[in-house]
Amino acid sequence: MTFATCLNCIDGRVQLPAINWITEKYNVKYVDMVTKAGMDGFLAAENSDIHEIIKNVKVSISGHGSRNIFVVGHYDCAGNPVDDITHKKQINTAVNRIKNLFPDLNVIGLWINENFTVEENNSNKN
Repeated sequence: MTFATCLNCIDGRVQLPAINWITEKYNVKYVDMVTKAGMDGFLAAENSDIHEIIKNVKVSISGHGSRNIFVVGHYDCAGNPVDDITHKKQINTAVNRIKNLFPDLNVIGLWINENFTVEENNSNKN
């Protein structure tokens, strides 16, 4: 069995689009979902205590062999009500933060747009 790890918002509108995109594009069977309201902004903020999130990521890695971590931000986020450009910058900052903690893993940023379509977030690299 193959797993990936997704750090996503709690918003129910973005769960299935993220899971479906990850399983199709990365040929994994399951996606371990770690959620927090406004995950991209939370991970991007330097003063955020991300201990519990990292603990869950480590369970996914050690228990399920996950080699890919996805950081998701999305349109119309109630937990992180900022504009799309700020979201995309935060996703990149969060990706870099997670890459520093897990340098041997593939860390990918995802943006879920107003149509709830998933896009790889490649803009504004930090």
